[in-house]
Amino acid sequence: NCCGGSECTLSSILNTTTEVRPLSKSPNPQLLPGCVFITVFYINSTVTSRYATTVITSRVANTLNESQEIQFEVKIPKNAFISKFRMTIEGKTYDGDVKEKEAAQQQYNQAVSRGQSAGLVRSVGRTLEDFKTSVTVAAFSKVTFELTYEELLKRRLGKYELLINAQPMQPVADFKMDLHIQEKPGISFLEVKGDLSTGDLANAIKTTRADKDAWVTFYPTRDQQTKCKSCGENGLNGDLLVTYDVERRNPKGEVMVSNGYFVHYFAPSDVPRIPKNVVFIIDRSGSMHGRKIDQTRLALLRILSDLDEHDHFGLITFDSEVSLWKRELLKATETNLENAKSFVKEIRDRGATDINAAVLAGVDMISRHPREGTASILILLTDGDPTTGETNIEKIIANVKEAIGTKFPLYCLGFGYDVNFDFLTKMSLENGGVARRIYEDSDADLQLQGFYDEVAVPLLTDIQLKYPGGTNLTKTSFSLYFNGSEIVVSGQITDNSVESFTTEVIAVSDTIMTKDPSDVPPENEDFMQRLWAYLTVKQLLERQVLLKGQEKEDEKEEALQLSLKYQFVTPLTSMVVTKPQEGEVEVADKPKEGEAPPRPPGGFIPFLFYIYQPDSVMNKHNCHVHIMHVLSNYFMLNYYLLLLIITYVQLLKQHYVTFGALAVNKQNCTHPAEEHSNWSYFSKFVSMS
Repeated sequence: NCCGGSECTLSSILNTTTEVRPLSKSPNPQLLPGCVFITVFYINSTVTSRYATTVITSRVANTLNESQEIQFEVKIPKNAFISKFRMTIEGKTYDGDVKEKEAAQQQYNQAVSRGQSAGLVRSVGRTLEDFKTSVTVAAFSKVTFELTYEELLKRRLGKYELLINAQPMQPVADFKMDLHIQEKPGISFLEVKGDLSTGDLANAIKTTRADKDAWVTFYPTRDQQTKCKSCGENGLNGDLLVTYDVERRNPKGEVMVSNGYFVHYFAPSDVPRIPKNVVFIIDRSGSMHGRKIDQTRLALLRILSDLDEHDHFGLITFDSEVSLWKRELLKATETNLENAKSFVKEIRDRGATDINAAVLAGVDMISRHPREGTASILILLTDGDPTTGETNIEKIIANVKEAIGTKFPLYCLGFGYDVNFDFLTKMSLENGGVARRIYEDSDADLQLQGFYDEVAVPLLTDIQLKYPGGTNLTKTSFSLYFNGSEIVVSGQITDNSVESFTTEVIAVSDTIMTKDPSDVPPENEDFMQRLWAYLTVKQLLERQVLLKGQEKEDEKEEALQLSLKYQFVTPLTSMVVTKPQEGEVEVADKPKEGEAPPRPPGGFIPFLFYIYQPDSVMNKHNCHVHIMHVLSNYFMLNYYLLLLIITYVQLLKQHYVTFGALAVNKQNCTHPAEEHSNWSYFSKFVSMS
């Protein structure tokens, strides 16, 4: 653990990295025996009625005889908002300040223009986001970092999840994690999982439960920190995942009131399931080639096995053409399911991407076969942009919205980072659904199946929640409620009059209308106002993709003012960190979902080459498109090289398409219109590149 006089890299919990770099050295430095190391690392997380506030404290000591730059990095859950950051050096405190993004950027630019170091690096992973800063610590001094973030835990598949990731990169002598969960209706079950619960580390975890409280402590010794499934000489490296659920004794849900605010958790479980009509719309274009299409087939086979016998289903595959397995919805009988599985096994990648025609075909399939007392769902899986048929995104969204007409939701699954996730998000939200990214990884099939499991069992439709005596409400209308999920509504109580405040739930369950008013006792919970602000900001930001004009600006301004008031780092705000070294400035932003990971350094850019080749499976007279990712030379392509590429493409158009050892006669293709369209697309792409 001794860094000597050169360099040392340390990390703190939640993937907190403390990196130390020497700033200056004399020609013959005389170093005293010492290290730069983490002396204390604490995580304290309190969950009160699903609202989690987590504080990370890391203290680092520089016992060397020269100044060191110490870097602090934390990965936090994507759904969380950072609400506080503080550095304490030699008794002096430096607080991060949340400002409007434009103002923060201006302050950042001014620091850069003065030649000062600036810029918090952030990246987006599957479940976590990065926060990073650094500070220079004098010889024989200490620095304490403290970061706070807040999140509302979301119920999925009947449980809430609190995720902590730890990668210190060295054993820490004073390492403590304290988690406290408080739930008014009582805790029905609690489980601790993850890499940090394996091996000897399992003995460092202690769980204590009472009726309405649960405590989890994690105090590993230095020796234990090197002995777990993913640990080693560098200490902890993994995650701790706490899952739990609450008792559901009241079918009307759980309502809490405090200081003029309320929150209503509604998750009935004693309601009979509603048979569903589900249509799967699967992209089989050339870009789905390889592992993507293999994983999609595997996930579909599992999903078909899970359909209830009272459900009806349909399958649509599409590229430049739309193919229907059957023209009507079929009941999920054993025979129909086996036939459907045979169809799925033969799905092959080919052609371009006509999203518009495919989704409209799915809407038509459900609309032509209405069934009383059922819930209908459309699920689209695609990995790219529309490239044939109607390709104007705004027109596609308008077409789909007009066709669905609020009758049922559309869920969009975007496979990988090449997909236009903003397009899928807007199309989903316009039609009462959500968009979800499927990450290209070995478990993509499990991600697909996991999403379906969340919407597999509808219990209620057309849910309307009313709150006489309430104002400034979050979302109160929901098209569907699925088993294992939860509806959360928060708001303010008019004139703080608890006596006049009631709740009312109106929903359709198996064609039966229910209306349940309930009285609300007052509570004393200080977290509730922040929960309301958090949920309001989340929903206002989500609605931004749907609004236009003044209404959009008004809601954006409302979200901004709430973010500033409660010091949330959101897509509209940034946290400015002013460091002690001559006022150096860094800015922390909230990453946007859908941002691709940073490109590799070195000035390379990828080319997408669309290459015709014969259909290797079914029809020798068809051609389909494969996408091959090829690295070009340098980012700034030589003009003559670019001209040569375009000329080469034009020559190839006359007779052959060649790539490496592959040569295919264009005359074997039987779709000249599609062929011309794709060649034009390819030529334009190369020209623009």
